[in-house]
Amino acid sequence: MRLNWELIPGDADPGMQEESLKFIAPLLVFAAVPAGAFAQALNVPWSGYGHDPQHTAISANASQPMNSIHWSAPVDLNPPGGGSLFIHYGSPIVTAANTVLLPVRMAAGGYEVQALNGSNGSLIYTLPSDYSLPPHDWIPPYSPVLSVRNRMYYPGAGGTVYYRDRVDSATGPNGSAGASGQIAFFGNALYAANRTAFNNAVQISTPLVSDRYGDIYFGFIVQGSNPASLTSGIARISLTGVGTWASAPSTAGGDASIVQVALNCAPALSNNQSALYFAVSNGGEFGTGYLVSVNSTTLAPTGHVQLADPRGGLATVSTDSSASPMVGPDGDVYYGVLETPCCSSHNDRGWMLHFNSTLTQTKIPGSFGWDDTASVVASGLVPSYTGTSSYLILTKYNNYVGIGTGTGVNQVAVLDPNVSMTDRYSAVAVMNEVLTIDGVTPDPHAGFPNAVREWCINTAVIDPATKSAIVNSEDGVVYRWDFTTNTFTQRLTLTSGRGEAYTPTAIGVDGAMYAINDATLFAVSN
Repeated sequence: MRLNWELIPGDADPGMQEESLKFIAPLLVFAAVPAGAFAQALNVPWSGYGHDPQHTAISANASQPMNSIHWSAPVDLNPPGGGSLFIHYGSPIVTAANTVLLPVRMAAGGYEVQALNGSNGSLIYTLPSDYSLPPHDWIPPYSPVLSVRNRMYYPGAGGTVYYRDRVDSATGPNGSAGASGQIAFFGNALYAANRTAFNNAVQISTPLVSDRYGDIYFGFIVQGSNPASLTSGIARISLTGVGTWASAPSTAGGDASIVQVALNCAPALSNNQSALYFAVSNGGEFGTGYLVSVNSTTLAPTGHVQLADPRGGLATVSTDSSASPMVGPDGDVYYGVLETPCCSSHNDRGWMLHFNSTLTQTKIPGSFGWDDTASVVASGLVPSYTGTSSYLILTKYNNYVGIGTGTGVNQVAVLDPNVSMTDRYSAVAVMNEVLTIDGVTPDPHAGFPNAVREWCINTAVIDPATKSAIVNSEDGVVYRWDFTTNTFTQRLTLTSGRGEAYTPTAIGVDGAMYAINDATLFAVSN
């Protein structure tokens, strides 16, 4: 495979060199390079949702053995007691210096970012935010991103973002904190003169995403009039603080029924970072919509495809979902949706839709897509695989008890995106199952004696160094799924278990694994 390195020149700022390396590191998984050794030398950060701007969830750092809970910290200071926990929590960020930047939901409902020492979980400093949530059913995630020069951006009020440099220390080398500020993509002066109006009308509605140059992207929702005449759409802020935006319907060919970027949908960048992908919808808890692409510099539309149920009709785009596009190493784009009619005709599993890079060709879908972002598994990580695809994908594969024909035998799956099989639950040709594995903890219901607890995954980290994935379950246990043996070779109990909105897993620069269970972040290590 030929790699396009696109590194920052040698006389550039060291922080930018490191940032450039972090974006090409996942590609090295597919080259003849010892992934674990290379990664440990680089200390590649976990920069936000799905690790990288393509959301592949490939860790460049080898994980430690899963022996104990090293430390833990709450991600919610007042989680609802009892029943299921329908709150999406943002992914932790782990810097190259092993600082964990943790988004935390406050007791009164606001948010802050806590900077924690990755070695022991001790608090270094906190960054409060005046961010307010957009309209929602399940509570959306609060999701910052780590960008170039070790700069973190995090959502603020009125569609603004805050930023802070020198994120690994409460103070800089001269006794002062790193540079910080607030940016409005529609203009700082206009925001300063109309703060209340914008705070009431505009809310960031997706995780933040950064490209290799330091530009950031996010979706936003607008309710009512505002001095900038904003309507809901997608925003870009450059490294120098210049903002641009495009309305949601303009990205979907001018379809007037489209009213917003899909709630919780983290935008994804193409491998050369020239295109930005995201979903747009007609709103509502169970709407319809498009997957779109725009030029990552100008936000000019470059392609769109209406999201369809492979059995016919339009797919469901739900505000309860945190599914986001994932861009594969070959440029193909994957996006998870619910079926139609929602939500039992395909056992509430939805579909992992699959398109080429220009969104002009619809390819083989996966048989599960609901609230899930696919992860990339290099085919060489699965010794039993004999096919020709250079990479496979990992998805949650739940089969919910009593919904449609669901039996409650919930699974995780590794799928071949280029080879089909007949779906177990319909007549559709879907991605071939390379590996599947059942959940562990029994959860029997009347008439369903083999049901097990759900897998709790919205993006699962892949560890090439150990040929495994770290997967979280609603039984309160985090597991290492070994691709060589197709078994859970390690497991660790985090909590007693709770039904909850799906959560991410991550691996830090020291090999510690991070999983969120019952409103708590757990650092798991040796």
